[in-house]
Amino acid sequence: MTDVDHDRLGVLMADLARSWTAPTDLNSTLCAVTQATVDLIPGADSADILTIAGRHHYESHAPTSALPADLDRVQVRFGEGPCVDAAVDGFVTRSDDLTVEVRWPRFTPQALLSGVCSIVSFRLYTHTATTGALNVLATTAYAFDDESVTIGEVLAAHAAIAITAGRRESQFRSALVSRDLIGQAKGMLMERFSVGADQAFQMLVTLSQDSNTPVATVAERIVHLGPGPGPSPRPGPGHIPRPMPKGR
Repeated sequence: MTDVDHDRLGVLMADLARSWTAPTDLNSTLCAVTQATVDLIPGADSADILTIAGRHHYESHAPTSALPADLDRVQVRFGEGPCVDAAVDGFVTRSDDLTVEVRWPRFTPQALLSGVCSIVSFRLYTHTATTGALNVLATTAYAFDDESVTIGEVLAAHAAIAITAGRRESQFRSALVSRDLIGQAKGMLMERFSVGADQAFQMLVTLSQDSNTPVATVAERIVHLGPGPGPSPRPGPGHIPRPMPKGR
């Protein structure tokens, strides 16, 4: 492999760090990570990020070519390979020469048929139920050295940060949507039953408990049904009437 140009490496890493501070979507950020992986690691021909949620949900992100995603599917099908090992068991999994590799007897022949001769995968620590790995492929044997691993570890850390931040933003947006739906439903109940905000919210909570359904889902259904046909008498103490669907 060629020697790393440390001046160029410093410039590229600085540019990459600045680009990640700008508002962008998660996919664009992960694409920047995988492209930087190919640009910064000498000998790297392609890269992608594989995430694993639970036991059966595998997803390839930002592949720089079709090859990494294809090999991800092979690893998922056989349940073995460097990416699976890195994501589940260790931080870095590396094979310098797949022609003599014995750890993955079903994956390795498929990788060799695709032209991959060496591979290194870096675990992503996301502090969530989702784990994954940054995968780097090369068509030559012994493409990666210790310096390649150091660079990959830095990029994997950035990818993990991006995934964690992206999921938190998604959860935040979901929470905002839920809050808005609950507010709309409360307003509809207040108008329909001539109650205050606290009692309208208690009606939502009671409906949620009775139906074993999240409050946000109850609110969404009420908003979807729309307002009732007209005003109703104010409910008596201890009585929480259910909202009437449109047309009743």
